[in-house]
Amino acid sequence: MTETLNAPAPASKEPGPGPAGADAKPAKGRSLWTDAWHDLRRKPLFIISAVLILLLLVMVAFPSWFTSASPTAADLTNHYQGKPEYSHFFGEDWFGYDTQGRSVWARMVYGARASVLVGVLVTLFVTILGGIVGLIAGYFGGWLDSVLSRITDIFQGIPFLLGAMVVLTTFTERSLWVVIAALLFLGWTQIARVARGAVITVKQSDYVHAAQSLGASTARIMFRHIVPNALAPVVVVATTALGGYIAAEATLSYLGIGLAEPTVSWGVDVDQGKDALRTAPHMIISPAVMVSLTVLAFIMLGDAVRNALDPKSR
Repeated sequence: MTETLNAPAPASKEPGPGPAGADAKPAKGRSLWTDAWHDLRRKPLFIISAVLILLLLVMVAFPSWFTSASPTAADLTNHYQGKPEYSHFFGEDWFGYDTQGRSVWARMVYGARASVLVGVLVTLFVTILGGIVGLIAGYFGGWLDSVLSRITDIFQGIPFLLGAMVVLTTFTERSLWVVIAALLFLGWTQIARVARGAVITVKQSDYVHAAQSLGASTARIMFRHIVPNALAPVVVVATTALGGYIAAEATLSYLGIGLAEPTVSWGVDVDQGKDALRTAPHMIISPAVMVSLTVLAFIMLGDAVRNALDPKSR
């Protein structure tokens, strides 16, 4: 057969001329959150705090994995065992027993649930409420911003623990949800101010002005463009504040106006341990150490997240 002289040449599989080749795909840029996660994985501060918090969450979810004793089972034959005079620290229950013969270790394990639950739920509700107030004030501005900012200033001027004490004393029964509501009532102001400042900064960006010029709705601009880019400082403040709310619950319970029996929490145990500080110091030391470690873990986590999400630190 006669070969076709005008047949097209076969397509070359070699990359075209140029430094990267014609078929090379452009590298994808990492987002702020991806870059932060890449940085966090290399920080010992984050790893240590994350391990402590993970262990704490496992204790909250599965307390029976850590102890077979009941936190409410009382045996007066074990009254004060574990105190320094006749220590049984290396016996069956090396954390000792309280005034009613209940296992201190079991109460520490089961008490984590109430204390951590208060901290997590208060942080969640505070972030939602304060974020909404800050978003509305920062985006719309004008008289609405002035009104919301003055309301925030009024609530922020009230001392946190003192105000929570006043709120809690108005209730005859102080359950878990009552304590959460009291802390939420006064704790949303910091998130609101941080969210407002972040929204005002993001609102001046070119992509927000472009979306407004293209006729995007207010809801789309707020939740598609502003909220994701203003979320970083709010997350940092919320992570650090979580430990503070756990400490606040313990402080209120210690003062006798927070959680109370039959609820098992670290604050309740600290309150009961103060009456036996001289005779059985282990009753107050054990839950106090757990509160301190938990607060420290969340503060360390907040510092690591703040450093990872701050562009100026890189």
